[in-house]
Amino acid sequence: MKLEMSKNIATIARAKEFERRREKIVKFLKGTNDREGFIHRVFRYFLLIIIGFIYLYPLLYMISTSLMSLDDLLDVSINWIPSEFYIDNYVNAAKAMDFWKAFLDSIIIAGVPTLIQVASCAVIGYGFARFDFKGKRLMMLILIFSFILPKQVTMMPTYQLYTKLGLIGSLNAFNLSALFGQGLNAQIFILIFYQFFRQMPQSLIEAAQIDGAGNIRTFLRIAVPSAAPAILVVFLFSFVWYWNESYLTSMFVTGLGSGRTSQWTSLVVELKNFEDIYAQYNRNNQEQLRNINESIKMAGTFLSILPLLIMYVFLQKYFVESVDRTGITGE
Repeated sequence: MKLEMSKNIATIARAKEFERRREKIVKFLKGTNDREGFIHRVFRYFLLIIIGFIYLYPLLYMISTSLMSLDDLLDVSINWIPSEFYIDNYVNAAKAMDFWKAFLDSIIIAGVPTLIQVASCAVIGYGFARFDFKGKRLMMLILIFSFILPKQVTMMPTYQLYTKLGLIGSLNAFNLSALFGQGLNAQIFILIFYQFFRQMPQSLIEAAQIDGAGNIRTFLRIAVPSAAPAILVVFLFSFVWYWNESYLTSMFVTGLGSGRTSQWTSLVVELKNFEDIYAQYNRNNQEQLRNINESIKMAGTFLSILPLLIMYVFLQKYFVESVDRTGITGE
């Protein structure tokens, strides 16, 4: 009898031990309320690796190809790692693009309208958020509709207007439109400021008014300092969009095909016409560059995005914090 009882007790103990281990394994795989499960972690990292690969593959391919010599390009056994780092591709691309002049022009073409646009969109967004006036809803509808409307629809009328005003071939084609809140994608920036200023505590505005501050002083002393996250987000987005805009820059600022061509250019415009520019450099200079190939094209492409990559490396932390504080979830 005692032997049978001891066997039953041992069986029950083994069953409890098995159940305890099973629950432990289930918790490890599925997780608990305060801890993430192994399956969820594996799936998340797998998804992040795939998404990261999709985004990084073109960049890695561009860097790898840009460092290959012509012999490496023709060698089918070399796919990713070149036999030697051939830096002359970057030297040839930089000479053909006149890199430093195009770089400085790009900073001015993208930076000046961006600064103007940040200021004008902040004023417009603050006005929509803090003042009630007749026709406000209609103007908001027009603002949203102008953002939905394809740019191709208004491109030719805008070009005709700028031609009559004598803005073609001048940086004012971007500056004046940014000043009046009609810059590149200005509608979304106005809405960002509008949403941010709407969330400001009304008590701050009332306290400033009690202290005798007018609307302009309240905007400059209270609204603008508190809107630093929105200002950074708008500045970065606007700068990148102006930097990457090649068609409108060629049409309005450079003035190609209008008879009012200027000396303004940008890295993206140079890249757009890279083959022609490369051939023209060889025709106009005694120093002949190596015949253009895929590696030189990739080197020119990487040079055109390198300043943006460097800027993002230094501003990434502040940019992520600003996006979180402004409530932007995606573009």
